[in-house]
Amino acid sequence: MDKQIKKVNLKNNGCLGGVLLFLLLLCISIALAVFMWMAASDILALNNQDFTATVELPESIFTTSKSGDTNTVDIDYVTDLLYKNGLISYPWLFKEFCNLSHAETKLDPGEYELKSSYDYRALIKNMQEGTGILRTVTITIPEGYTMYQIFKTFDEEGVASYEDLMDAAANSTFNYDFLDGKEDLGANRLEGFLFPDTYEFYIDMDPASAINKMLSNFYTRFNQDLITACDNSGYSMYDILKIASYIEKEAKYDEDRYLVSAVIRNRLNAQYPLGLDTTILYVHPEHEGEPDAAMLVEDSPYNTRINVGFTPTPICNPGMASIQAALNPEPNCYYYYFYADLDTGKLHFFENLYEFEAYAAEQEALHADDE
Repeated sequence: MDKQIKKVNLKNNGCLGGVLLFLLLLCISIALAVFMWMAASDILALNNQDFTATVELPESIFTTSKSGDTNTVDIDYVTDLLYKNGLISYPWLFKEFCNLSHAETKLDPGEYELKSSYDYRALIKNMQEGTGILRTVTITIPEGYTMYQIFKTFDEEGVASYEDLMDAAANSTFNYDFLDGKEDLGANRLEGFLFPDTYEFYIDMDPASAINKMLSNFYTRFNQDLITACDNSGYSMYDILKIASYIEKEAKYDEDRYLVSAVIRNRLNAQYPLGLDTTILYVHPEHEGEPDAAMLVEDSPYNTRINVGFTPTPICNPGMASIQAALNPEPNCYYYYFYADLDTGKLHFFENLYEFEAYAAEQEALHADDE
């Protein structure tokens, strides 16, 4: 009897062991399936949230072969970079994929925009020369901005540094007839020709290319009709641009532009100094407000209070409205002076110095009372 009972117990133990083994194998299979699914999801970029990350592969992480024909990248660096940007979840898995696909010799230095929807293969493909998406910035240059203001804006927006832009402005070759003979002006030769508009530039762009984009726009906008109008005006294109730049800085309202144009021509024809404080301020780009007493008497070719005629260059980059006004002054206009209302900026025009000074004194007295 005892032997029979022992046999039954052994049989029961065998069944229990089989069940446990089955459960163990089932757990292992489930875990393996989950792992395989998670690994496949990472490799194939399944179920990722939609975003774009900008990554940079610097030259320093590449090693060039002795023959000079192969660049090998530090895969550990690349893997860590992609992991920190949320583009991969399993660094060890990505490294194994790179080893199997020989990715270490396929990547190139550069800056790349990578989407979270890229699988491992697409990530590698989109970190190769020629596949990077260069970042751009859209910049609107207002009418009346000086070259100084434009280049400072480019610097702030990451297009190119102010110093590199100034160097390019002074020394780069730009093949436009309107710049011929202006080499002695240095970087200032471009003033007036950087057409105000909305542009799209690359980040860290070649400075000369960024400048050329604006010059090309001016070349297109200043068409044959405008060139003919300049020829018929009795002034050169460059002098018309100077007049337009004065108008841009002096006239706040469109209806004043043509009258300002007439005043400027009247004073030029009469050999009067133009007497424009905005020309004096051109050589003081950091100064705010009206020119001080020292500026009004300084020996500068841009001081139109003491010099007769034009300044050496335009004092800003005028828009088309001011260029049209420079070409078409108000007819039968006998004004020689104008003064801006200190509250509104609206210009008031006068035929003689007595009327001008009386209005100026009235405005200054009102302004002093307000203070």
